[in-house]
Amino acid sequence: MSAAPLLEVQGISKRFGGLLANDRISFSVNQGEIVGIIGPNGSGKSTLFNCITGFYRPEAGRVLYQGRDITHLSADRICKMGIARTFQIVQVISDMTVLENVMTGAFLRSAKKRTARAKAEEVLAFTGLWEKRDMLAPSLTIPDKKRLEVSMALATQPTLLMLDEAMAGLTPVELKEMLALVRKVRENGVTLVIVEHVMEAVMELSHRVIGIESGRKIVEDVPEKVVVDPEVIRAYLGERYHARS
Repeated sequence: MSAAPLLEVQGISKRFGGLLANDRISFSVNQGEIVGIIGPNGSGKSTLFNCITGFYRPEAGRVLYQGRDITHLSADRICKMGIARTFQIVQVISDMTVLENVMTGAFLRSAKKRTARAKAEEVLAFTGLWEKRDMLAPSLTIPDKKRLEVSMALATQPTLLMLDEAMAGLTPVELKEMLALVRKVRENGVTLVIVEHVMEAVMELSHRVIGIESGRKIVEDVPEKVVVDPEVIRAYLGERYHARS
């Protein structure tokens, strides 16, 4: 008998006035997987993230995490249950150092400063930001700010980490480093869902890929099949990518 999914999204719909941003989207994520979500700008990917993590309330559908209905829980309660996320526009605390930023995540699990600091230091060593721990967060480069945001999320000790375009705008070298970090996160027992426009990253990392267009799921399959799916090519990848593949 197979284990129950870690995350189940069941028919999620979200509307903003006359715009149906998510239209009955369903999928599941198993423990240990990396699931990629792709789609054009405005297709509803970040809205879906927000519905899963408690920032938005869907009009219809349910979100189950470890078998529990979390659809109407607050974002902080969902995070405490083990779902952490990053944001499409990097969110760091500007008047704090790198270490202090990561400590804010660690305080979710412990009110003791010493314990939170120890956890933050452990995470920074893991993510490669240890040497920059005393820098103010705004002084970091964009790639390091993305790494910092991942560090803040990891400090909450998640079981499921959701990355919203963590690899956008990176150079090839920076992308390679971020891919290595994501793999290392998974090797340490964290399941991942990634929204990403960088197709190299999605196809290289993901066990399964979900394609979304105009708020609805158009495909879900292994990367090798998604990349040649006619609907995906039409909606997102373009004929040039199809020809290369």
